[in-house]
Amino acid sequence: MDIRLSISRTGQCWDDALAESFFATPEGGLFGDRSWPSGSVARTVVFEWTEGWYKLHRLHSSLGYRGPADHEAVLAA
Repeated sequence: MDIRLSISRTGQCWDDALAESFFATPEGGLFGDRSWPSGSVARTVVFEWTEGWYKLHRLHSSLGYRGPADHEAVLAA
């Protein structure tokens, strides 16, 4: 597999903005001070949150600050 690390120059934060936005959301509410019985359980919870909520409801400036599910509902109406 050919994977390259993407790192911008000092002072250019755009590469990190998406990752920081993504990780700030679960850190604030999903994880908190909770402890998990195993790494497998934690991975499952993170996967379910990412696929079941984040990808459907996070706001996108390119969609008029609506989530993808809301945007698709408007298009279908």
